[in-house]
Amino acid sequence: MTDSASALRRRRFWFDPRFAIGILLVIASVGGVLGIVSSADASIRVYATRDAIAPGDRIEASDLVAVSVRIELAPELYLSPGDVPAEGLVVVRSIGEGELVPVSAVGSAAGLRLASVVVTINGQLPASITPGALVDLWAASRSDSTSFGPPSVIVAGATVVRRVESEGFVASGNASSLELLVPRSKVARVLEAIANGDAMSAVPVSIPAKG
Repeated sequence: MTDSASALRRRRFWFDPRFAIGILLVIASVGGVLGIVSSADASIRVYATRDAIAPGDRIEASDLVAVSVRIELAPELYLSPGDVPAEGLVVVRSIGEGELVPVSAVGSAAGLRLASVVVTINGQLPASITPGALVDLWAASRSDSTSFGPPSVIVAGATVVRRVESEGFVASGNASSLELLVPRSKVARVLEAIANGDAMSAVPVSIPAKG
């Protein structure tokens, strides 16, 4: 056999289509295995407790430990790294030692000092009273069946959560309702004003600048 014939056979072997197809099948098989392994390891980091936590406890990120889980909808169901603000969170129900921390089991630390109340405001509300605005809540006690005494501020700097839309068949055009965040120390005074039927008004703390 001549040298030229041997070289021709070698070229035919290396360029054989069956050899190329075999390489492609091996590559596809390896890629499939890597995809399965990667999918099986698609875990999510969520928080678990270091110790048992009781309702009313305040927790920070340092009180928790991040663990990897493979649970559907884990970010929506459990507390994840980055979900804990600098001021921490307040636990609203018991969580055992080493348990994952449900989102529903914690609340804002602001709940320790603020409470949400809905008040009925006499008259139309200023346009500047929108969610997030600060208002002073004024109340005037009824002096008789037709008049009220002088008003006074019962809550300064309450935060507006939302305007409450009137429901039912009859809605008064002369009154509006607001949901406000007020200090817990002022809740009793606000509830007293509501129970007594005091005339209440909300006055914006600041006047918005005109553009």
